[in-house]
Amino acid sequence: MNKSLNDPVFSKISKVVDNKGVHAFVIGGYVRDLFLERESKDVDILVIGSGIEVAREVAEKLKVKNVSYYKNFGTAMFKYKGLEFEFVGARKESYRRESRKPIVENGTLEDDQQRRDFTINALAICLNKENFGKVLDPFNGIDDLRKGIIRTPREPLQTFSDDPLRMMRAIRFASQLQFKIFDETLKGIKQNAERIDIISRERIVEEMHKVLLSPNPSSGLELLSSTGLLKRFLPEVEAMKGVDIKNEKAHKDNFYHTLEVVDNLRIKTDNLWLLWAGLLHDIGKPKTKKFDEEHGWTFHAHEFVGAKMIKSLFRRLRLPMNEKMRYVEKLVSLHLRPIALVSEEVSDSAVRRLLFDAGDDIEDLMLLCEADVTSKNEYKIKRFLQNFQRVRDKMKEIEEKDRIRNFQPPVSGEEIMKTFNLKPSREVGIIKDAIKDAILDGEIGNNYEEAREFMLKKGRELGLEPE
Repeated sequence: MNKSLNDPVFSKISKVVDNKGVHAFVIGGYVRDLFLERESKDVDILVIGSGIEVAREVAEKLKVKNVSYYKNFGTAMFKYKGLEFEFVGARKESYRRESRKPIVENGTLEDDQQRRDFTINALAICLNKENFGKVLDPFNGIDDLRKGIIRTPREPLQTFSDDPLRMMRAIRFASQLQFKIFDETLKGIKQNAERIDIISRERIVEEMHKVLLSPNPSSGLELLSSTGLLKRFLPEVEAMKGVDIKNEKAHKDNFYHTLEVVDNLRIKTDNLWLLWAGLLHDIGKPKTKKFDEEHGWTFHAHEFVGAKMIKSLFRRLRLPMNEKMRYVEKLVSLHLRPIALVSEEVSDSAVRRLLFDAGDDIEDLMLLCEADVTSKNEYKIKRFLQNFQRVRDKMKEIEEKDRIRNFQPPVSGEEIMKTFNLKPSREVGIIKDAIKDAILDGEIGNNYEEAREFMLKKGRELGLEPE
């Protein structure tokens, strides 16, 4: 393991702690990732003593100017050559049931390892010269790494009751590393699921982002649902679960369909907000589900109902209420539109309108639509994807010809007001919308001359005369 600590910064830390007569260890995620041969940028240095004093001396030797000190927590942090080093004194913790903020006391290495969330994160490597590079693994974390298991060092109920965010972290690690959660640990999550309610939405969402960006998000999302966590912070997604059967007619399970959609998207993209759109694209279905004898189960207008649910969902989860929210809203509302363009007879006007409504997000919308094809029938999938390629070809042809994406009508509202001597009014909006619709419907070209001529004509229809 010595060769893993070749970076000269570790030998500098070693000299400092030996000179001070204290013990120090690399601990946690950095050690785990060394064994997994994953890149890690965060290095936690555990000091049996004052982490702040050691950090100060190491920073001086490395000529690091910017060091952040957090005296209340006994930690210090600095960046050096692309790595972020955090120095902390060993501690033991005790918790009150109503809070995830621990009562902290100075502790030993053993105390500190025992308070860690999982055995794979409790591994430590000694930095003192005498035992430099020696691995301390009191809970068989290396064995759990080899077997691909997430397990708590202590009794799971205690671990998760102390800090309920660890339940989300267990699932996130299982999803990221494609590990299995140990049976007793999984049982502990199920028994403590309601404790997640005391965790801030921001912290929950941070873990949720990591699940969505993991190689196979469905494994994490399925665990969130089966443990009872998902319904506590994302009931709209949990509500899609289940199949209704009436007169021997069933609909697909929209929850598991959604998991496939997110996995399909993840293969193609690391755009977090596109993955959120994939997760939420069908949340309108439970509210719009109806059955009739002729058509069976229907979900009419679920895309519009779902889009209207996005704002309150984002607000509740403390997700950004800005262009990211509007992007997800837009993709949810438009996700069925490209399917309607598949037929050979589709008009240029319909293609123009989709290009205009989607704007620069048209490629992401097409990725979502293609990911939405989750049939088990290979032939059906191939046919659908060929149809979407035809839609892409049509859009490319019309975009090159008409330059519709993100266009602004060639005649502005200001020019309309000046031409007809109007103040801001309903008539200005009517004329502007009419010009836009005429261009999208192909009545006039997307150019100033034709747009101005159309403006004059529309004004006359409204009883307006140019000045």
